[in-house]
Amino acid sequence: MKLIGRLLGSPRVQSSFKEPANMKHLRTRLGRMALGTVMIFLAGALPASLPNAASAELRFAVSFPAERSRTPLGGRLLLLISTDGTSEPRFQVSDGPNTQLVFGVDVDGLAPGAEAVVDASAFGYPLRSLAGLPRGEYYVQALLHRYETFHRSDGHIVKLPMDRGEGQHWNSAPGNLYSTPRRMSIDPVTMGTVRIVLDQEIPPIPPPKDTKYIRHERIESKLLTEFWGRPMHLGACILLPEGFDSHPDARYPLMVFHGHFPYTISGFQETPPDANLKPDWSERFHIPGYNRIQEQYAYEFYKEWTGPNFPRVIVMEIQHANPYYDDSYAVNSANLGPYGDAIVRELIPYIEKKYRGIGKGWARFLYGGSTGGWEALASQIFYPDDFNGCYAACPDPIDFRAYTIVNVYEHKNAYYVDSQWKKTPRPGTRNYLGEIGATLEEDNHRELALGTHSRSGEQWDIWQAVFSPVGPDGYPAPIWDKLTGEIDRKVAEHWKLYDLRYKLETEWKTLGPKLKGKIHIYVGDMDNYYLNNAVYLVEAFLKSTKNPYYDGEVDYGDRAEHCWNGDHDQPNYVSRLRYHQMYIPRAVKRMEQTAPAVADLKSWRY
Repeated sequence: MKLIGRLLGSPRVQSSFKEPANMKHLRTRLGRMALGTVMIFLAGALPASLPNAASAELRFAVSFPAERSRTPLGGRLLLLISTDGTSEPRFQVSDGPNTQLVFGVDVDGLAPGAEAVVDASAFGYPLRSLAGLPRGEYYVQALLHRYETFHRSDGHIVKLPMDRGEGQHWNSAPGNLYSTPRRMSIDPVTMGTVRIVLDQEIPPIPPPKDTKYIRHERIESKLLTEFWGRPMHLGACILLPEGFDSHPDARYPLMVFHGHFPYTISGFQETPPDANLKPDWSERFHIPGYNRIQEQYAYEFYKEWTGPNFPRVIVMEIQHANPYYDDSYAVNSANLGPYGDAIVRELIPYIEKKYRGIGKGWARFLYGGSTGGWEALASQIFYPDDFNGCYAACPDPIDFRAYTIVNVYEHKNAYYVDSQWKKTPRPGTRNYLGEIGATLEEDNHRELALGTHSRSGEQWDIWQAVFSPVGPDGYPAPIWDKLTGEIDRKVAEHWKLYDLRYKLETEWKTLGPKLKGKIHIYVGDMDNYYLNNAVYLVEAFLKSTKNPYYDGEVDYGDRAEHCWNGDHDQPNYVSRLRYHQMYIPRAVKRMEQTAPAVADLKSWRY
């Protein structure tokens, strides 16, 4: 479907964006809009109760000057509207109750000086349409999240936002254009056209600096470059052990700390906390001065790391941001390419060779939380001989019968409980008391406003990009209709390739002997995203295993939220700062118990 936005007095620009699959059934409801200078497509559609876009008065005409780009640009144009003047509107969109407004349209071939229009036809969150905006005082900003064209090896040509060193965040991606926020009185009935100029550009991010203990590496991946049809890189942030330079003959075990995009090694500070640091407020943990707590524990870790009793190992955090998210989930997938092989077969051997790693599976371990928890467990399962154990805290869904609270194999709708007469929303987030912060529909509609075709750079879209087959248009096949929540059972069948419980259960005869004693899972029983539900199901299978028994660990934190990691003594806001101290000694103990007779267990023990 081609919905043509109305632009004012500018030449016509053709669009190459394809219609989202969940828009087809809305063709007769919306019809065609008037001609303009740029073709704009809806990320969703208006419900029947909203007025037709043609009758809406309020619209925003957005352009950029030639000094920002002399060539036409394409991407996702976002209009951000806020009642909160404490920060820029681009930093105020979230899943929580304090979110402000965003409306999005796809643009392609937008020339300098030409105008793209955001009007009542644009899909919005949490308001579905500008037509529902009340009269009032607002702060208004626009941003263009720029896309580039990829000619993939599978023959598909796709337009996606490549990460530019920020970890795939649309509101801070270098090169994105945005406008200076303006405060204005808005009357949707009488205001007419508001013109906005994208007069600012997000600057490049300077590279992190190496230190005695922290190093940064970046390699071009042959595997990923071949898949994406352009140079693609992997990075690593390395924490070197005390005495690395003074012990040139030592060879070290490798600890892979999985998680979201790391700019550098975090939680490691060589100087005492700043006494003049102004204490902040942690909205997540509801405590004052959390920035001071973080600095204190970062300094404590430095003292432990360099002290006489801490194991001498190498810690590696991986930079694998890609066109869909801030990391790849460390597996091979149809939409992202062979990231699993690129990490295990290209990046890890490079790091071990350069930094004197032992380079054997018995001397490699994995740990992480949330996304990193899933990656740690998945890497251990998909590459069972290459790692000697994983410690997976609060992992993303590891059994798709509990994809948070959705059973993708049996439920009909992801957003509402299956019922003939009722329409009960499924919750998306909660606190430890069970109070709901957002529904699954709200979570997904926020992503839909930020980007079509899984291009929001957010959580549900990356799961879909990793687990789904490639759709006919070259983008990830939707697991469910992003607008309505209707689940596609055919796509769900493909997801079994990444359902970790399913893989364990169907392949235990061959995987079991390789995974005995290697699986350790931790989660709070009041995880904010219901991730404990999948752990219950996986635990039930693991406890039933025979020949061999899995011989690992599954543990739960009472009333603990995301991301509890197995520490029964410290509060969550502290234990999340101590992953290395918790898991590295456990890994060393397992190495001592399982290493081959000729293994090097001495050169790094100083």
